[in-house]
Amino acid sequence: MLFGLSLVKHLWATGLAVTACSALPAEPHHLRPRATGSLSSFIASESPIALQGILNNLGPSGSLAPGAAPGILVASPSTTNPNYFYTWTRDSALTFKLLVDTFIAGNSALQTDIQNYILAQGKLQTISNPSGTLSTGGLAEPKFYVNETAFTGAWGRPQRDGPALRATALIAYARWLISNGHTCTVDAVLWPIISNDLTYVMENWNQTGFDLWEEIDGSSFFTIAVQHRALVEGAAIATQIGQTCPGCISQAPQILCLLQTFWNGQFITANINVNDGRSGKDANTLLGSIHTFDPAAACDASTFQPCSDKALANHKVFTDSFRTIYTINSGVREGTAVAIGRYPEDTYQGGNPWYINTAAAAELLYDALYQWNKIGSLSVTSISLAFFQDFMPSITIGTYASSSSTYSTLTAAIKAYADEYLGLIEKYTPNGGALAEQYSRSNGAPLSAIDLTWSYASFLTAIARRGGIVPASWGESGGNTLPSSCSGSVANGPYATATVTTFPTGTSASCPVASSVAVTFNVIEPTNSGETLYLSGSISQLGSWNTAQAVVLSSQHYGGSNTVWFGTAILPVGTSFQYKYFKTESSGSVIFENGSNRAYTVPTGSTGVANENDSWQN
Repeated sequence: MLFGLSLVKHLWATGLAVTACSALPAEPHHLRPRATGSLSSFIASESPIALQGILNNLGPSGSLAPGAAPGILVASPSTTNPNYFYTWTRDSALTFKLLVDTFIAGNSALQTDIQNYILAQGKLQTISNPSGTLSTGGLAEPKFYVNETAFTGAWGRPQRDGPALRATALIAYARWLISNGHTCTVDAVLWPIISNDLTYVMENWNQTGFDLWEEIDGSSFFTIAVQHRALVEGAAIATQIGQTCPGCISQAPQILCLLQTFWNGQFITANINVNDGRSGKDANTLLGSIHTFDPAAACDASTFQPCSDKALANHKVFTDSFRTIYTINSGVREGTAVAIGRYPEDTYQGGNPWYINTAAAAELLYDALYQWNKIGSLSVTSISLAFFQDFMPSITIGTYASSSSTYSTLTAAIKAYADEYLGLIEKYTPNGGALAEQYSRSNGAPLSAIDLTWSYASFLTAIARRGGIVPASWGESGGNTLPSSCSGSVANGPYATATVTTFPTGTSASCPVASSVAVTFNVIEPTNSGETLYLSGSISQLGSWNTAQAVVLSSQHYGGSNTVWFGTAILPVGTSFQYKYFKTESSGSVIFENGSNRAYTVPTGSTGVANENDSWQN
């Protein structure tokens, strides 16, 4: 084990604070000399700087995040050219997934920040914005002001990866809470937020939206990949806490179907359902694979696992596309690391390499090495042959056991290749360790937004994988089966505002008990255009049987035998009542369902959220 990796593991386990890095100088990065030295020493020195760089951008006390609310993560302190002083749902979720994994690995100092983030996300879900409200599309709003208010300017919206990534980050913390005896905290505090995001995904996965670079309005590989993951692990966490997510179960296989269409026979096309005039080679595809990496998975090509032949072939085609377009890559042969940008045709801020994507190129290879070592072999197929030939020109198609000399030669060469990408980050990181968004295609000088949160997070996840530190499985092995037929249909689900807005204090504290409960009523009833369902009942909150004061239900889609209508009522605990559903037709006529009145008692000792699932009584 290299000294640098041992230090990194110690840093993550002890929560070492690096206060000397909390106030980096504000002069342009290109005025600072670059770092030099071995990769191991660079990792040892840069790791605490990167972690502190994230915390500097985190409200309320981050030194570079003035005015940011608790748990709000600023993308960058840059306010001009470009202005990144906002909080992005995607960037924050990806970074907090890292912080949750770091907390689970032993850095207990991060727990308060994680909990603040979760509560802040619950609040952001309720803020009306140009994309909509909680139940009408607002969850896909890409960014907010750091004081938790809506950004209303023109932007590339909606961005449909945010809800999925946020659900994944919260689920990671939820699993830790459950394993440590705090299931009720998950049910009370996290599940309402997670459930909203899962509902958004299951209802909107088949819609186009802007990609993670906020430029292309189509279907993005990265978005579809993380949406599939979110529903697979969402179904599992729901079962663990006694909740249900039928839409997760029904829609995950259909999303997986769509994911297959991004493979064009040679590489993963980044965006489909759009004519963007590009080659389709895009870092979005590497990021999609590493953020759906499952350490317990086989080399499954249907989910584009890092060790799969399709992910490896894509890695080569994509990285090779940068060998001739950047001056700093001039003369670098295939099979040797090069500086990596977003896509070859990029012109934003001059079209330069990004620290995020250079780190991603390394991380995918470290992920693959982990998977091969766990499986005990690697396979070379006709699809991945060219990738492996960069490291062993004489290699032939076949499976090579870990005990073979071919396996040892290949994995050693691929490990060295991955290290070269981190070596480029070392080469183009200024003395002091601050990571910007980009570095110059001409001379490697840092450019664009300074102290980019996502750059720091990408470096930390890459070195974690290099050291064999991997996240928990998300259940890929149970979610990689394609259905017999693919469908573009969607499923409905409930939306409800999170009503418990504090975490219990102390490791032995009892779960918060609410005095009222947000009860979401779900009823399956196929309807026609012009029809609307309502909930009426014997208590005032349901209109006291007055149809004019009943609770109107919502459904994102009409028609189909499984159309779900839903609505939420805030009800006092212990209240018993009768209720029934009715619908109004376009003519204005009111039709109640048949059968006896239904009965319900609001649960006592509840943590604030409950669901009642019904079917229309014919």
